[in-house]
Amino acid sequence: MKEWKRLLKRFSFAWEGIVFTFKNEKNMKIHCVAALFVCMAAWMFDLSKTEWLLILITIGVVFSLEMVNTAIERVVDLITPEFHPLAKIAKDVAAGAVFVFAIISVIIGAIIFFPHFIALVS
Repeated sequence: MKEWKRLLKRFSFAWEGIVFTFKNEKNMKIHCVAALFVCMAAWMFDLSKTEWLLILITIGVVFSLEMVNTAIERVVDLITPEFHPLAKIAKDVAAGAVFVFAIISVIIGAIIFFPHFIALVS
């Protein structure tokens, strides 16, 4: 029973991190709105299971990267509250990782949705 309590406590810490990011990061809110629109479009176009899996994995990776970016930013701010070139690099690289995958996710979305959209307008 003690093991279950520890496990639940760890899940609660993870949940707090997720909630913190959603409440405090503007970009996470943007990703969330985009994900909602993508899921609505996926439902409307009746995507296959494989297409849904690709969409959900893509959304999950964007969310996860945004949370890692938030963690890196907070740790850098904790270590050095004043400007430091290495701190800037750490923050920029973390933000860049999110940006790279956000671009990749748009490309994945285009590859998945474009044929459905063409079929709809044809």
